[in-house]
Amino acid sequence: MCSKSVLESLYPFLHGDQQDPAAVDAALLHSVEEKARDSRETNARFFREQGDSLVHAAKALAAVYRRGGRMFTMGNGGSSCDASHLAVEFLHPITAGRPALAAINLVADTAMISAVGNDVGFEHIFARQIIAHGRSGDGLVGFSTSGNSTNLIAAFAKAKEMGLTTIGLSGGDGGKMASAGVCDHCLVVPTTSIHRIQECHVNAYHILWDLVHTLLADTRGSAANKEVAA
Repeated sequence: MCSKSVLESLYPFLHGDQQDPAAVDAALLHSVEEKARDSRETNARFFREQGDSLVHAAKALAAVYRRGGRMFTMGNGGSSCDASHLAVEFLHPITAGRPALAAINLVADTAMISAVGNDVGFEHIFARQIIAHGRSGDGLVGFSTSGNSTNLIAAFAKAKEMGLTTIGLSGGDGGKMASAGVCDHCLVVPTTSIHRIQECHVNAYHILWDLVHTLLADTRGSAANKEVAA
């Protein structure tokens, strides 16, 4: 929790007596510029440090699809939106000529999530679905800004036990996703800012999607060609 003095130093225009409108606007604009600069610098550092890891993760996911496997995605809160977004990118590619690839969003089934969470505990909501649906050769991608989400760690551990390829996207020091040996590939955004981490995750999985299709291009025809053949 930030102290009052820290908040005042970050947002001086929100404290004290009546403020000059022009000064408030200038302070707000400065805040926008600083946040945009921080976002650019964080993204640049992430891709500079994690570029090789991103390529390796793309190769691993392409191998999942090449052998007929499927991708599962998971996350909590804002990261659940990233899990949904990644799955739909693969299921409904917006680039012409790129076929749909099997992707299952483990956050989508609210009845399953609430049942497991209520009956046996929230930490099991993803692992139970992997037990039911996962099979050796599939892939599991999980998002956690801290890297310490208990339900993701449990699902990753179960997935590795079952022979799935595991890919994690986290932030800070990577948390347990990076240290517990449950992820075959872990992409870590080097900041503790949740907003900057999530911004990098969006860029990373858009690139991941593109790289996977590029890697698969030589081993299958385009969606358009398949439609013509049908």
